[in-house]
Amino acid sequence: MAARRISSLLSASLPFLSHRGKQSYLSRGIYHYSKSASLDNPIKPPVTVQYDKLLINGQFVEAASGKTFPTLDPRSGEVIAHVSEGDLEDVNRAVASARKAFDEGPWPKMTAYERSKIMFRFADLIEKHNDEIAALETWDNGKPFEQSAKIEVPMLARLFRYYGGWADKIHGLTIRGDGPHHVQTLHEPIGVAGQIIPWNFPLLMFAWKVGPALACGNTVVLKTAEQTPLSALFVSKLLHEAGLPDGVLNVVSGFGPTAGAALCSHMDVDKLAFTGSTETGKLVLELAAKSNLKTVTLELGGKSPFIVCEDADVDKAVELAHFALFFNQGQCCCAGSRTFVHEKVYDEFVEKAKERALKRAVGDPFKAGMEQGPQIDGEQFKKILKYIKSGVESGATLEAGGDRFGTKGYYIQPTVFSNVKDDMLIAKDEIFGPVQTVLKFKELGEVIRRANNSPFGLAAGVFTQNLDTANTLTRALRAGTVWINCFDTFDAAIPFGGYKMSGIGREKGEYSLKNYLQVKAVVTALKDPAWL
Repeated sequence: MAARRISSLLSASLPFLSHRGKQSYLSRGIYHYSKSASLDNPIKPPVTVQYDKLLINGQFVEAASGKTFPTLDPRSGEVIAHVSEGDLEDVNRAVASARKAFDEGPWPKMTAYERSKIMFRFADLIEKHNDEIAALETWDNGKPFEQSAKIEVPMLARLFRYYGGWADKIHGLTIRGDGPHHVQTLHEPIGVAGQIIPWNFPLLMFAWKVGPALACGNTVVLKTAEQTPLSALFVSKLLHEAGLPDGVLNVVSGFGPTAGAALCSHMDVDKLAFTGSTETGKLVLELAAKSNLKTVTLELGGKSPFIVCEDADVDKAVELAHFALFFNQGQCCCAGSRTFVHEKVYDEFVEKAKERALKRAVGDPFKAGMEQGPQIDGEQFKKILKYIKSGVESGATLEAGGDRFGTKGYYIQPTVFSNVKDDMLIAKDEIFGPVQTVLKFKELGEVIRRANNSPFGLAAGVFTQNLDTANTLTRALRAGTVWINCFDTFDAAIPFGGYKMSGIGREKGEYSLKNYLQVKAVVTALKDPAWL
């Protein structure tokens, strides 16, 4: 599958539906919603859980302690499965397995072409099991099945084909020295990589981290998010079916303070990669420094500005801003969560943004046509509602939403605030939910200062028809990615990462390979060289 934009796929797979019904308890007007799909009787997922143990040295095994933890269906809060709970002893076993596979096993000694063939076979297996993987992802995470099946699982395959293609193209340089020496650089695998992935995009984060690590010849210990362990376990089994040697990829499900901390502190882990909150990222960096000073890549939080300029086609701007914020239930680190709109089009934009939010199809993610499923869990659900209450109390105008959706599960109404000020919590904090905040601006220099006035710098969006305006904003915004008249364009080759407290390093594309390689200089004296 060729790399495609998330946004273009969504426009084809998630039709916009209009419904009427429920009123928010926080409403300042009459806002109509309806249950787009029955929430009281969730649809039975077309899949069963096959793998719920730890994957160590190619085998699924119980945790050393015998403990398990429940992974829940966010549509109802009911238990899907009890998963083995890894801790320090299990991390030690997994790291030992990865170390042996790197030091003694065939993976780093295998030709790069042979490694690439295994990764290509894995991509083929992903496509063969597309709907099964997608169903597990939706069941465990709550995102629409159409999003999982038509966007994220195909992208998982695309990313592994991309990195499989890089495997035999990684090489060093020959350098001319000042004297009679032959100088070359070797790009060597770094060793055992510890990787911690989040719950909002389990499959894509698996690919962003495992793909480049394997392409470079490393071995991996992966810790899944405790909320969403199931899809990573399933695809890891497929990777072994594709021919991955035992011990090269080990998967430990567990909690941050136990399994996560053990992995970050481990003296035999050579590299860490973490995606999650900025607060946790600081702890990861601290533990890495206090142990063996292992290198760290961090992809952290964001509060990304989406800037709608005065020349914008308002209808198109509303649709793109809606997508930028509400995609994946608003649970995106790069969500366009500060919507800055020029004063000349502000009122029109707010009214149409409200209308679009009211038309958003919310319901059981296994029902066709749903745009929004439940939030990940009760903790996130309560956090989002707390921020909505804060927005109302701080004086922002609640245009739509503001309450839970239905009475079962972790569904929240698509929510829109206008008249938002920069100092409000809803304009400063990462809400990580379906809450759009619309702010007004007057001049370009003003919006640049306000957009950059954040500890985060992960991404930004710009909607304008003026090339000079686009170029000015592109260079002025302090963010790792700036999307012009698009958003969430995540092709495999495009690097992703943040400025400031949004992270360290880049993932995806050629840049990500540098995270998993050491550069060695080799200098050899030449005797009577014919040329220098």
